[in-house]
Amino acid sequence: MTTGDSLQRFIFENAPIRGEIVHLDATWQAVLERRDYPPRVRDILGELMAAAALLTSTLKFDGRLIMQVQGNGPVNLLVVECTSDRTMRAIAQWNGAVPDAPLSELVGDGRLAVTIDPQKGRERYQAIVNLEGLTVAEAFENYFARSEQLATRLWLASDPNQAAGMLLQRLPGDPQLDDDAWNRAVHLGSTITREELLALPVPEIIRRLYHEEDIRLFSRAPVSFRCSCSRDRVESVLRMLGHGEIHSILAEQGAVRVDCEFCGSRYEFDRIDAEQLFASLHSTPATPTRH
Repeated sequence: MTTGDSLQRFIFENAPIRGEIVHLDATWQAVLERRDYPPRVRDILGELMAAAALLTSTLKFDGRLIMQVQGNGPVNLLVVECTSDRTMRAIAQWNGAVPDAPLSELVGDGRLAVTIDPQKGRERYQAIVNLEGLTVAEAFENYFARSEQLATRLWLASDPNQAAGMLLQRLPGDPQLDDDAWNRAVHLGSTITREELLALPVPEIIRRLYHEEDIRLFSRAPVSFRCSCSRDRVESVLRMLGHGEIHSILAEQGAVRVDCEFCGSRYEFDRIDAEQLFASLHSTPATPTRH
């Protein structure tokens, strides 16, 4: 059963608790079509994509949110980018055989970095914490506890067809009055199975978990795959390399070829293209002619 690519928010009417549920179908398949991942790497990357979508939904910003896990284990890099328009792309890198082991063992001595790259020249924000946890969900619960000081629980799942996740977050309120509501919501949320999270539509998940609670369910928001690479961005990177470096590559290879690891697009520049890259940097404004 397919549930569609969507993110759906819900709140508890009588308690300061909010939730989100995300399902990734075609978005997840678009990532898998571009690279053949070992099963364990694939599952972790799918869970990370679901976590990124859930985290994006809790923030108010215009731009990109980039989540990066980096370490010295068999899985040395995981990157997920999610925009405020709910478009996503993702990639993972690994070395050798990847065992069926907990996240902390696969990544080794790792770091979790969450970067918000806003549009319109606003200040970039980045939070980096040690990667702690046996699962992606545990790693992000630790991130929220350290960086956001918000009690947060996540349930994540991924397989070759879908990736999905659910988030519960406790909002500021009266601690004494709200403890019971939060503990009950988490306890009920913990009863969901991996199969149910992947297969069931959001309204059915809410009925299954919280049929005795007063829940307000908001409209579905679409999620899709889209790569942010472009020829203009590649040109900017090549200009940063410098005229000498580009000509060295041209002399050795005959052309400059840049492949996007996220989507597989190839950008190629010959000698004429290379000259045009730097022509604007060396040109000077024409002097007006006086008559």
